[in-house]
Amino acid sequence: MANELHSLEYLCDEYLKNNYIDPETSERLGVRRGLRNPDGTGVLAGLTNVCDVVGYDMINGVRTPRDGQLIYRGIDVEDIVHAAYTEDRFIFEEVTWLLLFGSLPTASQLEDFKAIIEERRGLPENFVEDIIIRSPSPNIMNKMARGVLALYSYDEQPDLLTLENIMRQSVTLIAALPTIMVNAYQVKRRVYDKKSMYFHMPKPGQSTAEHILRTYRADRKFTHEEAKLLDLCMVLHADHGGGNNSTFACRVLSSTGTDTYSAIAAGIGSLKGPKHGGANIKVMEMLDDIKTNVRDYNDDTEIKEYLRRMIRKQAGDRSGLIYGIGHAVYTLSDPRAVILRTNAKSLAYEKGFGDEFKLLYAVERLAPIVFAEEKGSKNVCANVDLYSGLIYRMLGLSTDLYTPLFAISRIGGWCAHRIEEVVFANRIIRPAYKYLGVRQRYVSLEERG
Repeated sequence: MANELHSLEYLCDEYLKNNYIDPETSERLGVRRGLRNPDGTGVLAGLTNVCDVVGYDMINGVRTPRDGQLIYRGIDVEDIVHAAYTEDRFIFEEVTWLLLFGSLPTASQLEDFKAIIEERRGLPENFVEDIIIRSPSPNIMNKMARGVLALYSYDEQPDLLTLENIMRQSVTLIAALPTIMVNAYQVKRRVYDKKSMYFHMPKPGQSTAEHILRTYRADRKFTHEEAKLLDLCMVLHADHGGGNNSTFACRVLSSTGTDTYSAIAAGIGSLKGPKHGGANIKVMEMLDDIKTNVRDYNDDTEIKEYLRRMIRKQAGDRSGLIYGIGHAVYTLSDPRAVILRTNAKSLAYEKGFGDEFKLLYAVERLAPIVFAEEKGSKNVCANVDLYSGLIYRMLGLSTDLYTPLFAISRIGGWCAHRIEEVVFANRIIRPAYKYLGVRQRYVSLEERG
């Protein structure tokens, strides 16, 4: 082991000796790092009908802040959420239909679609034993990606790129991914946490949110309000435009003509990254840290000063970040954060999470002020991650599932964008990179010393 570590150290030293790219070179050459323009907007890379993310207006060429909007196929997500609560029904399946097909389903179309999803929740024979139990993973996202890739082997036409075939594969993955997630978590509990695992069969007539809570919990019990709140989280995470990292990754792979399973696995792999899908876990770690170090949860001045110390890298994890604050597009508000805060409040106090909710709301109110004082006048607002982690904690869900739940919510959006890329774009995505290396003469092995 010591020799191996020494060898790795040597290899890393050798790499660093011969490789370096100065970030300032990107600015000098006009390279859009992160595919971002100098004003923070995204580089235009494609066209989509699926989703629009609105966080600012361009007025006379100037990026002007405004309240955020999230629009699914032309419909404001706030209107969708309003309908879900006014009519007291689960709406994630309806949103999935909307994203896939571009219009709201009729009552009969919705019932048929829910029946198809329910029918396909089960996994192929021996899939759980062969794919999940025999090769457990400490990270559920990796197991979900491997599970999706494994389904390729159970498909009689895995590579056929007709619309009909991709739609069949998409609906199957949308239905099966929650089952893969829960089963992978149970095996992870047994192997890595040394706890009991239990497998519950799907129950007919349940929404996706109800299915997840029932198969996750040992006693299979949950309240209607709990399931509605999970359904709400899934609706708000269902899509976020073609430019977010995981959707773009899915579109990049789709542009090559690869199969659906490879494209969706790429989206899962992208979402696993803490800069993308894992942010709500960091919010909960930050919340626990604030609870430990702030004495009076009602004292805005004390909370504000602690946030200031966090920005100055004197508190928290010393990263200089306030997790759950700031977004690439939204400026004055993230509609998802506003909706979650509004709908989670009553359950938070009912379940004994009133202090946590109060602290997060204080962070939402005070962090933009501290950022303005410390960093200048840049507009920042709370994003969806500020409240989603607390909701999952309130629902008794393990942190192991925070990011996987994001993937389950987003897979319908990924599939909608994949279909759009294959059917309409039909050109491989291939950006350019500027070569900075210097020419050198090939030296024979004997001359290298």
